[in-house]
This record gives sequence, C-alpha cells and structure tokens, in this order.
Amino acid sequence: MGKTKQPTYRRALIVGAGSGLSASLARLLYRNELRVALASRNPDKLKALCEESGATAFKCDATRIEDVDTLFRAVEGAFGAPDLVIHNASGRVRGEFASLDPAAVRDSILHTAFSGFLVAQRAVAPMLREGHGAIFFTGASASVKGYARSAPFAMGKFALRGLAQSMARELSPKGVHVAHFVIDGGIGAAGGSSDDSMLDPDAIAAT
Repeated sequence: MGKTKQPTYRRALIVGAGSGLSASLARLLYRNELRVALASRNPDKLKALCEESGATAFKCDATRIEDVDTLFRAVEGAFGAPDLVIHNASGRVRGEFASLDPAAVRDSILHTAFSGFLVAQRAVAPMLREGHGAIFFTGASASVKGYARSAPFAMGKFALRGLAQSMARELSPKGVHVAHFVIDGGIGAAGGSSDDSMLDPDAIAAT
C-alpha cells in the first residue's frame, strides 16, 4: 500500500502573536514556504518579526466579534483564506480566589476561551468549503489541572480544551483537522533564553 499523502498548507494565521512561541512558529512556517499573517492587539511590536519571517501583522482584539471578522477579511484580501490557523491568545489573572476581581476574571476567560471560539468559527467556513484546513489551539498544564491562585486561567484553558475536542469530533470527518496542545511549563522568548526553567519555543514549534 502507498503512503497516505500529507496535506499541504499554504497560508497561516497566528492569533495572539508575540515574542515567544508565536515568533518561533512564524519563522518555522516561513522556512516551510507558507505565507504568514500575525494578529495582535499591538501589531507594532511585531515589526522585527515581520521583517525576519516575511509575515504581515494585523491589529485585532480577538475577544471582539467585529475585530475577528475584520481580521479575516483583511487576511483573505491580502493573500487568501488561511488554511492553517493557530490560536495562541490567552489572559491570565492570579490571586486568592476570594479576592479575585470578577471583571478581570471575565476578561481572562474572554481572551483565553471566547476568543478561541470566535477565531475558529470564522476560520472554519472557508475550510469546510475546501474540505481542507487545520486549526490549532495552544493549551497548558492548566488545561487539565487547576492550580491554586490560578482559577481564571484554569477556567479559560479547560474551556478551550473542551472547544477543541468538540470541534475535532464534528469537523474531522469533513476534512478540517483540529488539535489542542498541552504545553507543560513557562515558555521563554524565541531565540533562546538563559533561564533553564523556561521551555524553548523553537523546540516546541519544531515538535
């Protein structure tokens, strides 16, 4: 029997782009000849990365429906609908449970989980039309285990994992691959770090 042909991806969008894992992914995708779009609430901080990876940066608050729609319209207009979408956005609030600020908790969950839903829902329509595409969510050890003083982060990451599982069961038979990656530890800046306690984002991206 012949080998199953691996799908080819041409256009990638990374939402929640920054200097860590997103930067490593952008460089890796560029080396594999994908067009790369980066989305951030502050795209100015991505100028150096764009020059290095050939990426294009877009401004987007991924908790806002209209921002996400505007982002995808802009990316589609620039080089077509992305067939690989990576959601790497999250919000983190720490503190004693009894004293947590409800508004801050709400914002944390919006940035971690609701943004994942908005991005994935907008991404999946053209993928379904083509019968091809992939959506990746970055998780954490908090996706499977809640830590003390970190309830909002666990709530958001648990929700994101549930979203990915539900999507995968529904969309995989239709040609859309959905994956959720549990990254167990803090991630350093791309390009190496002197802090041995931090995970290497280049190694994570390569994996």
